[in-house]
Amino acid sequence: MRPTSEYIEQVCEEIKALLLAKNKAYGDSAINPKRIFSKAAALEQIFVRIDDKLSRISTTGTSGGEGVTHEDTLMDLLGYLVLAKVAIKKAEDEKLPQGWSGYATTPMP
Repeated sequence: MRPTSEYIEQVCEEIKALLLAKNKAYGDSAINPKRIFSKAAALEQIFVRIDDKLSRISTTGTSGGEGVTHEDTLMDLLGYLVLAKVAIKKAEDEKLPQGWSGYATTPMP
């Protein structure tokens, strides 16, 4: 029987691989969006994506919906939660102006 710590490491590595692959494929669009249509702060946009994933989980149950597995939705949700943390950390570390990430101006729900 594997210890829980090994499962934690495995899942964290899977999330890391997913986020790095998506960052390579799509660029840094979550943290530095192009702002073509929406002018919302990066963190606010991530929160909207988190809301979408939670809504999908609440409405589709364990199936995840047609063509989407529950596992995919959970991985996406975990990825967006990590990206939210990254946006907050980036704003703090780089002393970005208030409102850059949305963290300073948008309270957590």
